[in-house]
This record gives sequence, structure tokens and C-alpha cells, in this order.
Amino acid sequence: MPRFVPIADVAETLNISARQAYALVKSGELPAIKVLGGWRIETEELEKFIQRQYAQTREEIQRESFSE
Repeated sequence: MPRFVPIADVAETLNISARQAYALVKSGELPAIKVLGGWRIETEELEKFIQRQYAQTREEIQRESFSE
């Protein structure tokens, strides 16, 4: 697996649009670097982002179950 992937690959992995992936980068939620005019995301950072999303989803589900 390559160390860095372009936004298009991130979008495909997350099943979102490239515009949505770029928004994650611009917001700082998904750390990235700019190389020769193109954004690159380290695969390790992408995995960390995915794990954070799992944790956030679990927390939201727990909050919802307590409020019912």
C-alpha cells in the first residue's frame, strides 16, 4: 500500500465525492499535505480518521439510547 494517496482515492475509500473529501482536508479533520499542487493524505491518517468516525458514531448511538 502506498504511503500517500490523492483525494480521489480517499473519496473512493470513503464512498464520498472528491469535493467532500477536500472539505475534510480544508477543515483540518483529515490531515494532508500539498505536493506539486495536489493534496496527498497519508494512509495512516486516513485510517485514524476512519477510527475517529467509528468512535464518534458509537458515542452518538449511546447518547441516543440514553435519551429514549
